[in-house]
Amino acid sequence: MVMVIGVMSGCATNEGPTYDGKNYSEIKQYEIGVVLKERPVVISDNGNGAFLGALVGAVLGSTIGTGNESTLASLAGGVGGYYAGKEIGKANGDELTVKLDNGKHIVVVVKGKHLNVGDKIKIIRDGQKVAQVEKIN
Repeated sequence: MVMVIGVMSGCATNEGPTYDGKNYSEIKQYEIGVVLKERPVVISDNGNGAFLGALVGAVLGSTIGTGNESTLASLAGGVGGYYAGKEIGKANGDELTVKLDNGKHIVVVVKGKHLNVGDKIKIIRDGQKVAQVEKIN
């Protein structure tokens, strides 16, 4: 089993952006612009952290005690895990005010990027959503 997982995980690389499997083949549009302003923001949990926290907390809580004690511990573990997972699921990001080459001003929020005022960037759009933001050298 481990060998199968090892072989299957070798099919993808960690290089480049990740696209959703549902819309990776759709045509994207991009815009070029310059970062005018940058400020740090917190991006809230999309629900995955809270769900996983509640699930793990409930399972771990169910191992405590027997009967009603186990039920109460499972409930408490689920609630505690929900709140812990919600906090862990938060991410730091940056809100960028960008002047596009066409003269328009837009705001995009990115995470995991280190962009500064004056950086020239390429914004790849998927409809009205930001698919990728990258610095242009």
